Amino acid sequence: MSQTPEAAFSALSALSPAQAAPSGAPLPHTPAAPSAGKRGYLTDDFRLFHLTDVGKQEYEFHYHDFDKIIILLTGSVTYLIEGRSYELKPYDIVLVNHNEIHRPLIDREVPYERIIVYLSPGFLASYRTADYDLSDCFENARKTRSHVLRMQNPQHRSLFQTIKKLEAASREGGYADTLYCQVLFLEFLILLNRTALSRKLEYPDTPQSDSRILDIMDYILAHLSEPLDIDLLADRFHFSRYYLMRLFKQQTGCTLAHYITSKRLQEARELLGTGLPITEICYRCGFQNYSTFSRAYKAEFHQSPRSTRHRDATC
Repeated sequence: MSQTPEAAFSALSALSPAQAAPSGAPLPHTPAAPSAGKRGYLTDDFRLFHLTDVGKQEYEFHYHDFDKIIILLTGSVTYLIEGRSYELKPYDIVLVNHNEIHRPLIDREVPYERIIVYLSPGFLASYRTADYDLSDCFENARKTRSHVLRMQNPQHRSLFQTIKKLEAASREGGYADTLYCQVLFLEFLILLNRTALSRKLEYPDTPQSDSRILDIMDYILAHLSEPLDIDLLADRFHFSRYYLMRLFKQQTGCTLAHYITSKRLQEARELLGTGLPITEICYRCGFQNYSTFSRAYKAEFHQSPRSTRHRDATC
């Protein structure tokens, strides 16, 4: 789905979460549900928010079909992403890829202020050439499982200054304001990729993460088309069945069975944008028959695989 620059940008600033979040976006919730689910829908190429929460804030594990950048300004926050746990410091930059299961744990006694950018993977893909790819920072975070970039002396960093200019421009308006906001956002993405790829930022350790669970998650993602029952994984990674199930849920916030199914369905959703036959996609993503695949897909995305393909084809 392509948009003109003038239609590309929709920004909100300094609003409460309830005021600022787009329809369906993650809002504060009561304690976590048993399984992670998809939350949030993005209809623009990107959106910027500046939010401050005070008091009790609890979020369940969830994922989006868009990419997300969070810059922590104040707060005591631990961010959980795909089995890794990051204790954030002010001005940390968090990169969350689309389809990655995540959740912030927030100390309600400390105001939680952050800048958030939601951006469409399609928007990033439109800035991919033989010379550069603005999604490189997200791809690097996914491959290395290093989702947090730590800035030093942020008041002197061009990254932070550019995002503040973008926030001010989105608030003030003016001549060609949407185009100007897009230019500033592209500048921010270029600087982010340059800094990330040059390794000028610190990558915090994740001492609370369990490397065994991370290995299992990597194995699952690499073998989605193959049998992935719990007994097989427990045997391969030398766990008892029930200890593996308990440890996986503890580390990721998601049951092992639900994680496997969710990743298979996310892969199918990506492949529906290609020309592959739907039946082939079903088997390539590890489903044994089309009816099981179709039911699971409808339960996850609230539409049939054929409806998704038709919608994508008309965008």
